[in-house]
Amino acid sequence: MHWNIQKCPALNCEIEVPGDKSISHRSVILSSISTGPCVVRGFLASEDCLSTMAAMRALGVEIERPTPTSLIIHGTGGKFTAPTSDIDCGNSGTTMRLLSGLLAGQPFESRLVGDPSLSKRPMKRIMDPLSLMGAKLTAEGANQRPPLRVQGGPLQAIDYQSPVASAQVKSAVLLAGLFAPGVTSVTEPVLSRDHTERMLEYFGIAPVREGLKVSVKGGSRPEPRDFRVPGDISSAAFWLVAAAASPGAHLRINQVGLNPSRTGLLAVLTRMGARVREFFQRDHGEPIGTVDIEGAALKATHIGGKEIPNVIDELPVLAVAAALAKGTTTISDAGELRVKETDRLAAIAGHLRAMGVPVVEKDDGLEITGGAPLKGATLDSLGDHRIAMAFAVAGLFAEGETVITGTECVNTSYPGFYDVLQKVRLSGDHRDATVIKMEESLPALD
Repeated sequence: MHWNIQKCPALNCEIEVPGDKSISHRSVILSSISTGPCVVRGFLASEDCLSTMAAMRALGVEIERPTPTSLIIHGTGGKFTAPTSDIDCGNSGTTMRLLSGLLAGQPFESRLVGDPSLSKRPMKRIMDPLSLMGAKLTAEGANQRPPLRVQGGPLQAIDYQSPVASAQVKSAVLLAGLFAPGVTSVTEPVLSRDHTERMLEYFGIAPVREGLKVSVKGGSRPEPRDFRVPGDISSAAFWLVAAAASPGAHLRINQVGLNPSRTGLLAVLTRMGARVREFFQRDHGEPIGTVDIEGAALKATHIGGKEIPNVIDELPVLAVAAALAKGTTTISDAGELRVKETDRLAAIAGHLRAMGVPVVEKDDGLEITGGAPLKGATLDSLGDHRIAMAFAVAGLFAEGETVITGTECVNTSYPGFYDVLQKVRLSGDHRDATVIKMEESLPALD
């Protein structure tokens, strides 16, 4: 599949985005280990999240799906049945890493497999702490990469000092900690996104936070609760940058998650000159509200240090914002981007150069000199959904046509993105704001 993208006028729209990907994964897992039925609404029916749903079904959890974005999950209290075959995690690192923590405490062996992209991603970061807890994990790929065998069994609590700020590592250890007697703790060098902690609390488990350390007590099980997944701020990021970089543009995004550990993008865009306002509406474990943004002539900034874990998924599209801003933007401390679905630092640098942007690639970041007109180009997604969507946004500002190839990967996180892009592109032609509702019927029911 490929997309053809033309330059657009300043957009003017009001939009909803699909459910949060990170929270959708966790809602399925925590509901599955709860002690009764849970209703999840706003579920992101993307390939990645469907992989997590299929994995839990493979472990004996009954999951009904009355609509594409709603689930009824019958929790088992953390007692699962051994899978009869490999558990396919697809392209989802979140599925494989969090599931490893969950399976570490089960009395059977599981084998987790993934697609070629996932099979290149490092698993040592979860294997080390889970092994310390007593689980036996074996990576069959080179350099401790998938497929991954998890031989579960009795676990012991640990106080783990994580060398990386990773919500996936933290979540894997905390999930395993629910099956280990005593108190299991994770301390991070920098606070990563805190969805797991918030959702544990919402489901009746009280994690204890002390600075960069978070702890859970073994033996606890989530209470059955209904849960609404907010719109994904990482999906909203593409439209937010498209508006921010276009003077005269106006965008409102409704029902979006405003968790402070995820809204670093808004701080960066404000620093670059966009006018951003947040309106909080409710907080049921995860804060939800509206973001209103008006475009401006952006200026360069520095993105690095402690804010990197907060914007790690948004860096590809923030790099596009940098290409549209006046001056040289530096991104540092972002070496984690080299072990995502692709080497995102190399991908960003190569694609921006193809569009005429001067870029210096460094070991852990980029220097991007923006302000000159972008030119259309044919760009390969490299099988990475965020690269595909980020450069689709760049295409909205480029002279001539931009073609993005290999776009089927976008279904892992944002089904229907291209249809929304076309509506966004045309919104600037209308005096009144175009209202773009989230499509409910994109994924097929199973």
